[in-house]
Amino acid sequence: MQTITTAELAALGDNVTLIDVREPHEYAEARIPHAVSVPMSELGERLAEVPDDRAAYVVCQGGVRSARVIEALEPHGWGHLVNVEGGTGQWIAEGRPVAHD
Repeated sequence: MQTITTAELAALGDNVTLIDVREPHEYAEARIPHAVSVPMSELGERLAEVPDDRAAYVVCQGGVRSARVIEALEPHGWGHLVNVEGGTGQWIAEGRPVAHD
């Protein structure tokens, strides 16, 4: 599984596909500004929103759920997914900007 740190993700800027697999209440509380919510619990119904032809970065709170999502999808053709190590929690701990609802 490919991984990226939050610092490396920040260096890429906002022009990347970033999928947040946390639950809606977590996403609403604080998120990386350009992240799109596709909760792990809804993934089965929303697979069409996960690109299978280009790099997409997957984030959760700490990196565990996002890794599970990638492990589940890779054998089915999603080979361009990258896990964000440390997740949103690390992003916030580094003092990076967040969005809220």
